[in-house]
Amino acid sequence: MQAAQQSWELENAIKVFDPQRDALYKYDKAVQDTLNAQRPWANDPYYFKYVRISASALLKMVMHARSGGSLEVMGLMQGYILPETFVVTDAFRLPVEGTETRVNAQDEANEYMVSYLQSCRDAGRMDNAVGWYHSHPGYGCWLSGIDVATQMTQQLTGPFLAVVIDPDRTISAGRVEIGSFRTFPQDFVPTREGHEDDDYQTIPMGKAEDFGAHANQYYSLETTHFKSTLDSDILSLLWNKYWVATLSQSPLFTSRDFGSKQMTDLSQKVRSATRQIENGAPRSSGAAAAKDKQLDKVVRGGQRIVSEEVKGLLASEIKMKLFQNIDDKPKPEF
Repeated sequence: MQAAQQSWELENAIKVFDPQRDALYKYDKAVQDTLNAQRPWANDPYYFKYVRISASALLKMVMHARSGGSLEVMGLMQGYILPETFVVTDAFRLPVEGTETRVNAQDEANEYMVSYLQSCRDAGRMDNAVGWYHSHPGYGCWLSGIDVATQMTQQLTGPFLAVVIDPDRTISAGRVEIGSFRTFPQDFVPTREGHEDDDYQTIPMGKAEDFGAHANQYYSLETTHFKSTLDSDILSLLWNKYWVATLSQSPLFTSRDFGSKQMTDLSQKVRSATRQIENGAPRSSGAAAAKDKQLDKVVRGGQRIVSEEVKGLLASEIKMKLFQNIDDKPKPEF
């Protein structure tokens, strides 16, 4: 049980920060007032570079995203800002209407948000709303055109963060698939191409156009996770309750629908690449480079699917050997 918990924390790089004082949970009003007065982000669109998310907030967001199934869900994050850094200490759901392509925040959600934050302040929690999160079930962590417009509007009021979680890829990969983003001002031209420094991710063909059309309107922040001593106690209680289900479940079975969708999307990309190669100009160096890039994406997409399937098979094999060895042990005689 403890090994499973440690494995989850290792996969998501969750570290204990200052276990004696739990300093990241301490809200320093003086620091907030100073940063809000100076507003360094107003002069530097790349000012915020880091995000630190507590283990409990991460768990809440992942569970919420997973509960939505194929529908997008949305919530709000609480915390505060430090120089160049967002610190997320908690998260809560918003009552919004979700579809397979977007979430629609209505007046009900705004009223709920204001009421929730006021209740927190009445209870002595001074953390502000520092961002919003939503899910992209099965199609990666990035901002769509609607997401970009939403984030731009939110950033007009001050420092704000957009987080995207892919619950399907989280189950398939065995670690949380998460991305943190900030949008640029409308009149700002980025100095580097969007997503240039990001890890490669496969985008379904149905989403590729939306992904590429808005990629230069935002940038990603480095995301890390931390846990306090209270988080450690809460996570231990959760593992004590659910470790049997966690150990017994098969990632291949849990993510089989997502795996099927990945294979279908990959086959469509292979056919598309084949048509481009057959119809393209073979003597053009530019066309040849484009073909190579297209083929490279198809190959990398296939390799990702294979690696996740192999990882699931190995996990199942290890569990089978483990339980078989337990069953094969001689039973004590009474």
